[in-house]
Amino acid sequence: MPLTKPVSRQLAHTRVVTCHGYQRDDGLLDIEGRIVDTKPYRFKNRDRGGWIEADEALHDMSIRLTINLDLEVVGVDAIIDASPYNYCKEVIDVARNLIGLRIKPGWTQKSKQAMGGIRGCTHLTELLGPVATTAIQTMASEKIRRDRHTTGNRKNVFLDSCHTYAADSPVVKLYWPEHYRGDSES
Repeated sequence: MPLTKPVSRQLAHTRVVTCHGYQRDDGLLDIEGRIVDTKPYRFKNRDRGGWIEADEALHDMSIRLTINLDLEVVGVDAIIDASPYNYCKEVIDVARNLIGLRIKPGWTQKSKQAMGGIRGCTHLTELLGPVATTAIQTMASEKIRRDRHTTGNRKNVFLDSCHTYAADSPVVKLYWPEHYRGDSES
């Protein structure tokens, strides 16, 4: 179902965020995120030869986190292919401050401390939220397989992470009854 019909309007900005998760042959995971911002109009920009053309990337930035199965960052690579200022590209090395952090509750705050503010790039830092979600989704099947292998049951690694996976939801009751904590009536 689409959103409700909007009032008359003109496009002013487009942001596309794309994330991919990869299982590596060495047992680690690579999580890649890219952010591309465009404008539907041409505008002046000194650092890019005088103009940024309509639909040309204003921002085109990517980051790759290499993580282990404990969601610990063991490697980072970042690149700024397009930005409004040449000076922006000087911050990509600050992404290495993420090495050693774990994607877990508190990730957003810790990742902002590691590479946000005047030390880093707002856009690369914002990209870390969808990258973290992609990391969790990417490793879910491996974690389920590993948990099933070691415990012999179908443990839901997302239990109590949202409305649908709440321990008292009908989804948990149906698929993981051993973890269901709702009423006992059918």
